[in-house]
Amino acid sequence: MGKRRRVAERRTAPPGVIGGVIALVACGAGLIVYTLYDGGSASGDTSATAHHEQVKTGPLSAAEVQTAATRFLTSWERGQVADAAAVTDDAPAAAALLTGYTKDAHLTGVTLTPGTATGAKVPFSVKATVSYKGVDKPLAYGSSLTVVRRASDGKPLVDWHSAVVHPDLRDGDTLVTGASGTPPVKALDREGGELTAARYPSLGTVLDGLREKYGKKAGGTAGVELRVARGKASQKAKLSDKTLVTLSQGTPGTVKTTLNPALQAEAERQVGKKKRASVVVLRPSTGEILAVANSEHGFNVGFQGSLAPGSTMKIVTSTMLFEKKLVAPDASHPCPKTYKLAGWTFHNDDDSEIKKGTFKTSFGASCNNAFINFAPKLSDSDLTKEAQQVYGLGMDNWAIGVPSFDGSVPVQSGAQMGASLIGQGGVRMNPLNMASVAATVRSGRFHQPYLVSPDVDHRTLATAARTMSAKTQSQLKEVMKFTADYGTAAKAMAGLGPDYGAKTGSAEVDGQKKPNGWFTAYRGDLVAAGVVQAGGHGGDTAGPIVADLLRMGG
Repeated sequence: MGKRRRVAERRTAPPGVIGGVIALVACGAGLIVYTLYDGGSASGDTSATAHHEQVKTGPLSAAEVQTAATRFLTSWERGQVADAAAVTDDAPAAAALLTGYTKDAHLTGVTLTPGTATGAKVPFSVKATVSYKGVDKPLAYGSSLTVVRRASDGKPLVDWHSAVVHPDLRDGDTLVTGASGTPPVKALDREGGELTAARYPSLGTVLDGLREKYGKKAGGTAGVELRVARGKASQKAKLSDKTLVTLSQGTPGTVKTTLNPALQAEAERQVGKKKRASVVVLRPSTGEILAVANSEHGFNVGFQGSLAPGSTMKIVTSTMLFEKKLVAPDASHPCPKTYKLAGWTFHNDDDSEIKKGTFKTSFGASCNNAFINFAPKLSDSDLTKEAQQVYGLGMDNWAIGVPSFDGSVPVQSGAQMGASLIGQGGVRMNPLNMASVAATVRSGRFHQPYLVSPDVDHRTLATAARTMSAKTQSQLKEVMKFTADYGTAAKAMAGLGPDYGAKTGSAEVDGQKKPNGWFTAYRGDLVAAGVVQAGGHGGDTAGPIVADLLRMGG
């Protein structure tokens, strides 16, 4: 062994690079001993760095964050796309979008100014010029990037997402400058006034949707603009293209909506008082949408949100129970503190219970187990059928005039089916859906909500397969009025009676300290529904918003 010829190779290898033997490296007063094995690394690299350099882990230092961010921003600003992309954790995607930034979006003279980093996040401002066929327009916006450590080698890199390039971009979207393809529209409220995002900030996404659907039909001509062109994922999420800079105006067509300007303005004001609040107002006798407003304006939660509706779903559940004659409003029906179903133990809010109450009492108090304990008497598909056949939900066929989500009540079994009865599990809704539920109770039949009259484009509105009986409607109105008079909605609805009804809801969400608060109610020929995400109980959060709009609508 001592005479192996490989030992003689030590004279030509740098210290520490010795195939198949032990290398001794001086380090202070001692020696560090490395044992190397024949064959090297899986890649065949037998360098000292490949064998001995430890992968750095742990939080990024401020210097690492600054260095990575500076390299990326400097390379991007200089038009060195390959170099900028190499500083990201998805070089191909970064290179494609940054190339399109100049080639397709026609953006020149890019100036990037970094701000003060917060941990690994670095904000920066962007100034550029859109130059297209002899027309120049300035573009300025803010964005941010986040530096992460690559697991394989510990190298600090920019965490790549399309939003780094522009905050309105989702992954798969692109920036394009050219003929808009879709002519602009001038949207009007029901009284003939013009609707603008400057006046009604929540309507930005609505106006985009109106343009996409009615731009060509309304008789306008296209202009030239820089816009966000949506990719497949965004299109699947029903997001519309977004105009960022208009280089030349097209001729807009005119589209009249059902929005009430006074209610829209008040809805905007009310949601502005809360973080992550959304509200929709309907006319139950027709389905006309009178207002929609969201605290956050990048995504229309009011029309397109997909959230567990909590106890507001008990309206649909109660409809099913009444129709099946499993219970009546004044029937004795206890609400136990806990209820076990398919291995799950369900609790009421604050572990409350109603030992000798009626079903109406439990509805008014929103006591969960008074609903879940009906699960053994139900089929897995019963709630799904009720939602679809009576309330027109979950059929993916609403045509309101702009993109919307029609709710989802999937068939579930066991504990998940029980959770669905109280608006958890797989049930998903938004304020438009829950306003429609209350409107169906108020009118006695489903009227598909709409923002643009079907007379404009002769589209067919969705219908429900059947109408609830007069008795069932009367029972629903009875329990909803009780809730508005004496239950969890009483505080918010005070002074609005007697022709009214309401239901509150609180939906637990994983990772949130507070539940999403829901509230849906009717008063006369007006319905409103709202949600405040991570706000707490619906009666205290969404309730005042809904009640204010019902009061204003008279």
